[in-house]
Amino acid sequence: MSLTPGTRIGAYDVTGPLGAGGMGEVYRARDTKLDRDVALKVLPEAFTADPDRLARFEREARVLASLNHPNIAQIHGLEETGGTRALVLELVEGPTLADRLAAGPIPLDEVLSIAWQIAFALQGAHEAGVVHRDLKPANIKVRDDGTVKVLDFGLAKALDQAPAAPPPNVDPLESPTLTASVTRMGGGLILGTPAYMSPEQAEGQPADTRGDLWAFGVVLYEMLAGERLFAGETVAQVLARVIDRDLDLSVLPSATPKPVRRLLGRCLERDRRRRMRDAGEAISDLEAAASVSETPPPTPPHEDASTAPSGATRSRWRPWVAGAAAGLALGGLAAATALWTLAPAPAPPAVRRLSLDLQLPLARGSAFALSPDGSMLAYAGRDDNRRTRQLMIRRLDQDAVQPLAGTEGAVDPFFSPNGEWIGFFA
Repeated sequence: MSLTPGTRIGAYDVTGPLGAGGMGEVYRARDTKLDRDVALKVLPEAFTADPDRLARFEREARVLASLNHPNIAQIHGLEETGGTRALVLELVEGPTLADRLAAGPIPLDEVLSIAWQIAFALQGAHEAGVVHRDLKPANIKVRDDGTVKVLDFGLAKALDQAPAAPPPNVDPLESPTLTASVTRMGGGLILGTPAYMSPEQAEGQPADTRGDLWAFGVVLYEMLAGERLFAGETVAQVLARVIDRDLDLSVLPSATPKPVRRLLGRCLERDRRRRMRDAGEAISDLEAAASVSETPPPTPPHEDASTAPSGATRSRWRPWVAGAAAGLALGGLAAATALWTLAPAPAPPAVRRLSLDLQLPLARGSAFALSPDGSMLAYAGRDDNRRTRQLMIRRLDQDAVQPLAGTEGAVDPFFSPNGEWIGFFA
């Protein structure tokens, strides 16, 4: 059932349509209680009699409610009015990544920023035990301020049996595909959008976090290359290419950093036993790529013509400078030789070993940081009730571990070069 402006669902007034997909129709609505705009995701009327679809719809609400992450669109509630069920979602303004890709190539610095935030969202979801299973450009929005939001975790759990087909107005190449598998492996379900499914998903095998990282690699490739990695006119053609097509990195721009090429190779590994397993590794590779300077070295300061020596003067200076430099070098070498012969031989460095009992559980996927002077260790751990993640500080000459206030949700700490400050991601 399509909703018209003015339709009321609970405390929400529908103001207009936003889009439609295989999992439901989406509308803009006004929250009359809190005076804000939201997105309502409503199941099409054709699915209201399908118990399996309804169960998945309610499961989506629970999955989204369990995620609290700056790069994942939030859920505000679940409403039902007159047999119409709707998820109340955070309204994310801005184009989808699919819209951005359709408009032309994306600059490398934006690609790295968008990819980093997608990987950060996947890391948060995976740490919460949630697998997206349908990551694609249409499920990623980029706000005007550059913030990335990953949408639609509605396919976060596998199904026991195939549900009804998507609505007739939805492109099967762009919508989640849920059908009995007819590939060479036989059995199982195909779950996801064809061009972004991992080979194991395309063959109906169970998907895990490595399937999300495959899809992440496909999205990253398309942002860099400006074209589809797996294209075809039918679902069958696309799935065949997902399963068999070799990865060709030669079409990527020449300026693509080596860490990004390495990341693509690890994400798009067909053998999932060898594929990247942790989104935190993708974050590290992207940070390494961002740190690679593509700019030429700075030019020397401009010399004032009135004070700079002329070419003739510089020519007259060269012999004297060369002779003085040679004399200083010989004198320094003689002095160093004398001191070396008179000074006692240095003692060999002592062997140092370190063993630490960190006491509190670590946050999965987070790194350690050792202060530059080697006196302090920082890491992301859990508080006493093991619910809140924050930075822990351990001085190596003490047994106590000190939680660092104001660092709730922190991961991957690092020290400043002088050791006076601690930075982290959150």
